[in-house]
Amino acid sequence: MSTRASLSPTYRLAMAISRLPIRWWGRLEVEGLEHLAVDAPVLLAGNHDSHWDPIAVGVAGLPRRQVCALAKASMWRYPGLRHLLDGMGQIPIKRGTGDAEALRAAIQALQDGACIGIFPEGTLSFGRKLRARSGIGRLAQAVPEAQILCCTIEGTVDIVRFPRRPRIRVAFFAPAEGGLRPGEDAGAFAERLLMEIRARAPQVPAGRRPG
Repeated sequence: MSTRASLSPTYRLAMAISRLPIRWWGRLEVEGLEHLAVDAPVLLAGNHDSHWDPIAVGVAGLPRRQVCALAKASMWRYPGLRHLLDGMGQIPIKRGTGDAEALRAAIQALQDGACIGIFPEGTLSFGRKLRARSGIGRLAQAVPEAQILCCTIEGTVDIVRFPRRPRIRVAFFAPAEGGLRPGEDAGAFAERLLMEIRARAPQVPAGRRPG
């Protein structure tokens, strides 16, 4: 199980290093952490406006869980980074291809009790409105016992806007209409979660200058 006590050594190290930019420089504020189950499978959906988002979620959830993300497979091309990602329990996915292998790996991880983090948009927003991908819905169908949880990540786009100091906020919350409903297809489920997330955290452009 991916409980607080069973964080992998690599994950602990990565989060310890990440505390400096996220907690100290980013003045991290966390809300709703009590909603994140400690010892049950969790599907965690969030917005994606910055490369720092998965790191912010990992640091925010650290008191309770190790968050394993579905990350773009191209990151595994680099040997050092590949070993780090594997040690953190991240799962490579070929985006835009309906990667069946990644889906099977995520299903197995959920069945083993992991917390799987997914960005329904599938990529950085760059300030644009994007449609939701159906992956999280397919995982919810495959592992119906998984807790469905949303999170919003705000302020991470400001990390690179030195000397402006960011104020990062991560909020965990249960979707207002609950998990997968009877008869709801995977795409509609993903879109429902994304709409609720984006109602709380509208798209923000990343980069040196605010949009």
